[in-house]
Amino acid sequence: MTFKSRFYRLTELHRQIDDALRRENRRRGADPFRLLRLKTLKLAVRKRLASLSRQPALAI
Repeated sequence: MTFKSRFYRLTELHRQIDDALRRENRRRGADPFRLLRLKTLKLAVRKRLASLSRQPALAI
C-alpha cells in the first residue's frame, strides 16, 4: 500500500467517524459511551495520520 492510499483511507475514515459523531450528538438521548468510543477512534486515526505525515519521504 502506498503512502497516498494509506493517507487517503485514513482521512476518509476520519471523516466517517466525524460524521457519525455529529449524528450521534444530534440524536436525542445520545449514548455517552458511543460518543466516547467515536471520539477515541477519531483521536487514534488523527494520531496515525500525524505519524504517517512525519515519516520521511522514501528516496526513489
